[in-house]
Order: sequence, then structure tokens, then C-alpha cells
Amino acid sequence: MTIASRPARGRGTARKSPLRLASDPLPAIGPAFQPPAADPAPWNAHSPRDMRRAMISEFAEWLRSRTNKHKRPFQEDTISAYCDAAVALDAWMTGAGLETDFTGCDTAMLNRFFGWYFGEHGQGGTNTKQRNLRHLFTWLEAEYDNPHPYTDDLQRYAPVVTRPVTLAAEFIRDLLEVTGGGRARDFENARDHAIIRMLTEGVRRAELVQQRIDDVPADPIARPYVRVVPLKGARAEDEGRIVPLSMPTARAFVVYLRARRDHRKSESSRALWLGTRNRGPMTGSGVYRMLKRRADEAGYDPEVHPHQFRH
Repeated sequence: MTIASRPARGRGTARKSPLRLASDPLPAIGPAFQPPAADPAPWNAHSPRDMRRAMISEFAEWLRSRTNKHKRPFQEDTISAYCDAAVALDAWMTGAGLETDFTGCDTAMLNRFFGWYFGEHGQGGTNTKQRNLRHLFTWLEAEYDNPHPYTDDLQRYAPVVTRPVTLAAEFIRDLLEVTGGGRARDFENARDHAIIRMLTEGVRRAELVQQRIDDVPADPIARPYVRVVPLKGARAEDEGRIVPLSMPTARAFVVYLRARRDHRKSESSRALWLGTRNRGPMTGSGVYRMLKRRADEAGYDPEVHPHQFRH
């Protein structure tokens, strides 16, 4: 069913929440993992803190050489999350004055760390860190024959069960309107309108930015479907799932594909979604920033995440 157009709200009006249901604050999206900044003090190969930081870099490279439980390479966002957990443990060990590297972490020490982390970040954050940190010790066990501290004596923190955050239909209508309401012909509005339409079809942000031009039929109206690769999956020509498109989304694709032909990288890049000002492929953070900007233009609180479109 085609969503009716509504006039866009200006910047001068009061901000409204884009959510239909009240919810907990959205988690912040952290930057991609970067090795901890070096201290002004000269490098000391015998410093436990320096050894821990070197271990984090080694751990990241090990993850890039491995596959996940689906037999596919780990994505960089996943590697960043696992390394961020190790950075948090390193910071706590430094603050506690513990003169050992990660091989000195036993179950009792991790219970102290997770107990402290729970007091600072709550149950949900501790559950996430506990799951992500497991991979560091799996690596230490495999590469250094170090005993795994995730034993039955480790205090476990269950995930927090919350009600999914649901976007209001009015918010989605207004987002579509500020991107041209399906009538725009310029590249940026045509692209953003098609991306928002795709998100309403239940496609994940990671799946969206991995799409290639040959994942879309030449005539999306006659053949209203696209292919997306599995989440966290390695790209393979015979992999992917088919996503059926509503007719408004299929029409948005036609408009975007026409505008994409004039992009400087339309021939050289296989990526479906290209950046503005003739830049290369869009990234996941680019999609996130686009949604925040469009929400702000429509007069809403810009704290909107692509995953909310799936609920």
C-alpha cells in the first residue's frame, strides 16, 4: 500500500519523538576499533599494560584469519566489538594496578571485573561485554594454551529483555516526504528515498551496504525483488536471500537507478549505493548519518537507528 505524502516539518518547530512506543535510550554506535593510543612514556616490552595492548592487536589479526560459526569471515564491526571488550578489561586492570597480561586473568579476576562493570553499565551492557570477551580467551587458549577462565564458577549476567522500539508510521511518512516523496529526480534525494524504502522492507543496514548493482533486476517493477547477502556473510555469487519489494519500493529503485547512471563511479563501482559528490560506496555509518540528517530535516529527534525499521 502506498504511503500518503505529508508536508515536511521545518527546523523551527519543536522536536518530536519518532517512536510510537516509549523505550529505553538507544545504545550509542561506537566507532570502529582502533588500537589504544600510545602513552607519552617510551615503549617498555616488559610492561604488562604494553603487553596487553600488543595482545589486543594480535587478537584482532587472529580474528581476521578465522571464520565465525557460519564458516564466514568475521566482519570488521564484529572484530571491533570483540576488541573493545578487551580494551575495557585492559583499562580496568590498569586502574586496579594489576601487573599481568591477559594470561593472568582467571575466573575470580573476571568475576571482579564483571562485578565492577555491572555497577558502571548495568546488566545489559555487562551481558554484551561478557559475551564479546569470551573470544579473547578462546584465542588465548588456542594460541597460548592458556586455561579458559569461562568456567562454571564465572558469574553470568543474563541479557535484558526489552520491548522492541517501534517507529511511528507518521515518522516514516515524513521521512519519505523530505526525500522527495517519490517525485525527486536528483541523485541524493532519489538515493535516500530508495534506501528508506528498502529499510521498511526489513533489510538490515549491513545487508543494504553490501548490495551490488547486479543484485537488482534491470526492471524492478516487472520483477519486484532484490537479493541481499546473509548478515556477517562472506560475499559469494551463489549466496543470498531474496527480498520481495512493495510497488512503491520498486518504483523508488527505478528512479534511483536512473539517477545513478550520471554518477561518476556508476561504471567503475559494483556497489549499488554510492555516495554523494561522486564519492564511492556508502558505508554503514553513512546510512546512519543520512537517517539522522533526514529525521532532523523532518522536524524529529534525530536519534534514529536503521534497525528500528525492522520492528
